[in-house]
Amino acid sequence: MSTAKSAGSDAAKSTGPGAGKKITEKLSAAVLSEATGKDWVGWFAVLDKWGAGRRGHTEIARHLREEHGVNGWHAQSITVGYEQERGLREVGQSCDGTWEASASKTVNAPAVRVTEAFTDEKVRRQWLPDSDLALRTHRPGKSLTADWDGATSRISVFLTVKGPEKTQITLGHHRLDDADAVAAYKEFWRARLTELKGLLEQADG
Repeated sequence: MSTAKSAGSDAAKSTGPGAGKKITEKLSAAVLSEATGKDWVGWFAVLDKWGAGRRGHTEIARHLREEHGVNGWHAQSITVGYEQERGLREVGQSCDGTWEASASKTVNAPAVRVTEAFTDEKVRRQWLPDSDLALRTHRPGKSLTADWDGATSRISVFLTVKGPEKTQITLGHHRLDDADAVAAYKEFWRARLTELKGLLEQADG
């Protein structure tokens, strides 16, 4: 097992299974209502009446888009919220039943340099030491994917340019074993991305 997971094991024990916020806590009812015409309670009632509890994730999201005119992002959010609220999935669990963790960080550095911090092994060791990471694909300044811990799980990284010297990093860690692994890796990647931010900004300074 990668030392990364053990590094976050104490966090997993303290937060427990299902750690993290539901999407209904992250996206307020007021904001959802303003964007879609209904709040969480309203959409849950619509989906219950339609029989969403007996249907799959893709079918629910498609129904929201095609029958109710909800845009793609909000359709996905409502679907995830419904599945979490009705016990069809736990926080951190994907629609196929596997588990995933995520983290993000905005750094004052160009997107291409952020990519190099992942792809250049010498640089990577400075902020992600003792990692078992094997690159699969990468598009400089845009995105990359990699196998983790002997391909037992996988990471994806997406870069959003916020300015000539500012980049938002969004990292997902997929195919994790359970909710404890989600909690552990959330803490791990938050710490590692903070270290990366310091490294890149110190270099620029």
